[in-house]
Amino acid sequence: MMSTTTITSFPALQTRWHQPLLWLSLAMAASALATLAGLIFDPRLLDGSPLWAKPFKFSTSILIYAVTLSWLLGQLPRWRRLAWWAGTASAVFLAVEMVIIGGAAAAGNTSHFNVSTPLAASLWSVMAASIVIVWLVALLVALLLFRARLGDPARSLAIRAGLVIALIGMALAFLMTGPTADQLNNFRGIAGAHTVGLPDGGPGLPLLGWSTEAGDLRVPHFVGMHALQLIPLSALLLEIGARRIPLLRAAATRLGLVWIVIMSYLGALMLLTVQALAGQSVVRPDAAFTIWGVTLLAAAGIAVVAVLTRGRRAVLALHRAALRPISPSEP
Repeated sequence: MMSTTTITSFPALQTRWHQPLLWLSLAMAASALATLAGLIFDPRLLDGSPLWAKPFKFSTSILIYAVTLSWLLGQLPRWRRLAWWAGTASAVFLAVEMVIIGGAAAAGNTSHFNVSTPLAASLWSVMAASIVIVWLVALLVALLLFRARLGDPARSLAIRAGLVIALIGMALAFLMTGPTADQLNNFRGIAGAHTVGLPDGGPGLPLLGWSTEAGDLRVPHFVGMHALQLIPLSALLLEIGARRIPLLRAAATRLGLVWIVIMSYLGALMLLTVQALAGQSVVRPDAAFTIWGVTLLAAAGIAVVAVLTRGRRAVLALHRAALRPISPSEP
């Protein structure tokens, strides 16, 4: 068996794509352009935010997710029929989600947490059921990827871990769906909130809308979901870097660096979740959260130095072995 410290070549990436998800991504690109026009030309506000901000953000997010999932399904060497149906189900229910969000905005109403009328409550229930199905499909894809041979160890780890962390990030959305104490005491047709500590609709970051005064559960939700892109991207960047940097050509070095990315990402996700639940804005961390954040960065930096140092020694050992003269007694 080849040691993970040996220098390896990189298996070619699969170029198959899941077609229904690609069609969805094209539709979301058109939706993003249309809602961007709404942001520019329609000055109306809804709960303190631009009316078309939510449809624009969801169009963009679904576009990125659909392209990524389409590519991931194309990496599977087996279970292609099951993968096709899973991806198609995800495309259908993401489209349902987007139609409801866009339709509610066009009517000047909020889509999320809205149970003010029987119709609004029914649509919110359909959205909730749709996103559960999308989550279950992602879980199925994760299980298939764990059973598939994906080639390079660092790349395989990054793809699998990225999807698992994305599942966690998606699940964090369920923390927003319960009614707050204020909503229970003074019910006005809304059951659920993004913000912790203050009502939704206060001052927030441009476009993203994340609260600048209180905790906001959209922050860890967003960060967790995009592990699906960022962690595999880190592995691909290491592969590209390995073409020019000999130190990165050792499989064990890339694998160690990917592990650092994964553990650091999980640490940051946990920190952001605790911060949001504590009612603290992501842009106003207190001393304790600042210290934890700095500690996480320092630990990651130390781990990177350790992995690179070990990798350098392994590369030097390989070079010395290659340059060692062969004695006459050796075959």
